[in-house]
Amino acid sequence: MARLFGGSGRYERQEATARAAYEQACSQHALSEEDRRRRLAERRREYERQAAVAADAAAARSAEVDQFERDFCAGEPEAVAQFCTLALDSSVYPEEFAHRTRVLYRPDPKEVVVEFELPPQSVIPVERDYKYVMTRDEIAAVARPVKEIKDRYARLIAQVALRTIHEIIVCDQARVATVVTFNGHVSTKDMATGQPIRPCLISVSAEREVFATYVLAELDPVTCLRRLNALVSNHPYDLEAVWPVVDFETLLTQYKFIEGMDAVAGLDSRPDLLDMTPTEFEHLVRQLFEKMGMKSWVTQASKDDGVDAVAVNEDPVFGGLCIIQAKRYRGPVGVEAVRALAGVMEDKHATKGILVTTSWVTKDGHAFTDRHGRIQIIECEEIKFLCKEHLDRDVLISLPKLSAHRRDHVIL
Repeated sequence: MARLFGGSGRYERQEATARAAYEQACSQHALSEEDRRRRLAERRREYERQAAVAADAAAARSAEVDQFERDFCAGEPEAVAQFCTLALDSSVYPEEFAHRTRVLYRPDPKEVVVEFELPPQSVIPVERDYKYVMTRDEIAAVARPVKEIKDRYARLIAQVALRTIHEIIVCDQARVATVVTFNGHVSTKDMATGQPIRPCLISVSAEREVFATYVLAELDPVTCLRRLNALVSNHPYDLEAVWPVVDFETLLTQYKFIEGMDAVAGLDSRPDLLDMTPTEFEHLVRQLFEKMGMKSWVTQASKDDGVDAVAVNEDPVFGGLCIIQAKRYRGPVGVEAVRALAGVMEDKHATKGILVTTSWVTKDGHAFTDRHGRIQIIECEEIKFLCKEHLDRDVLISLPKLSAHRRDHVIL
């Protein structure tokens, strides 16, 4: 019956159609598989190329990091500055803080100098509290006293200074820095002129060995800065500036810096040394001796044993430890000060003592100096000459009455 009604032929035609479709599908699959394998090979080659590039980049980056580490450990100024900048950039501060820094490194004194943008005064809330006023059915702000705002701001910038010094010392595991100097500036407007200004409100240098003994969580930051002999604005909220221990801009001519007083720096064309604070005058004297070829540093005010600064002259013949006393006086310096310097020299086994004063030393003081033989006196006119000669600053000393006694001295 199937043959009678054509069933056999229909089956054969269906089988042929199915076989042709199968063969076409196999052919398309073969083409598709060939294209897939081709694309896979291309992507594998591209992957291998990118992997090789990434491996080369990783190797180059690792080599750079290794070189960076070697340069840092060797005390290369640019590497140290970059490392310290990276460390400070990773420090977390509130959003209101500018958190801008510039860092450079002086290899000879092994000193890291940080110029830091301090937070503005607006970070201190003017509201102390809030209270509900039932009669008006509203929440009213309780104003913070002005004195409390100023005290909080002074404490805040002191904490920022100590934190920055701490972070530099902690991250420097290679101990390439023995001193960290912090200059804190704030960007604002001069209310008298409307011009932008950046007064320095804090300038402090801290030695690693001394600072490492401090327990930061327990100390008072303002008191700690005084112990470090820091130059701190007496009225930071009123933007009263200080002269930095190290001048960052001046150092840029000698060292590279990475971005992320010098008591000299703040001096104008005719500064009056008698307008300086005693601490600022000590720093100026230190810079003067450094410019004259000595290595010097200012001692802590609380433990100076009558010593304002210690300088080291590396001259093989005339060198040795030198004790320096800086007297920012308007009147004469008596023989008692010279005798005290001699006593400190004896106690410290110093080879030389130098008394620097903005005024003059009495006749008895000069006579004692002549008998002693290892003490030198630098008075008013000579310090003006030395500032001009070595610091390139024409300074003024507005004494009410200049001493008639003048002597020429030679500094070894």
